[in-house]
Amino acid sequence: MKKFIFVILGFSLLTVFAEEEKVTKDEKVYTQKEFDEKLEKLLFEKLKRFGSENIVNLSQELHQKEKALADRENEIKQREEQVAVVENELTKKIKELQVQKDKILACLDQNDGKEKKRIDHMVEAVSGMRPQSAADVLSVQDPDISVKILDRLPASKVSKIFNSMKKEISARLQKQYMNMKK
Repeated sequence: MKKFIFVILGFSLLTVFAEEEKVTKDEKVYTQKEFDEKLEKLLFEKLKRFGSENIVNLSQELHQKEKALADRENEIKQREEQVAVVENELTKKIKELQVQKDKILACLDQNDGKEKKRIDHMVEAVSGMRPQSAADVLSVQDPDISVKILDRLPASKVSKIFNSMKKEISARLQKQYMNMKK
């Protein structure tokens, strides 16, 4: 109800303002801020003439709250714009990281392929050796590589190689070999 009264008074004052000023095309054009200030000033002058002090105070309070709401809306819009900018930047960073991840994974796959080829080559070489020679080579080789090579050899060849190795090296490789099979 109070807001309705304020709106009616505002519209009536606008017409009074327009009549009093009698704006012509040659007169100054107001900015929105200047217009709002002038309107507010005239509105409160008219309210003081026509109404009681309570109505004037209520109108001023309503006007101040409307200004505060408008300011808050502007602030929210600015924050939304900032969030949108940050979101776009974050999306770009995610895409860049995805491209880098894909490159790294491709590189890892390529390295795995090269390692598999080297192990295939070593399997061919070791499978053609005598068990004692193969045992000597695999004993000094990196245990992980030795186990991968042994995994690809026939079981009869692996047992002869383990028998030809020193007991502690054979036990260590057999344990690692069994853990790999799980």
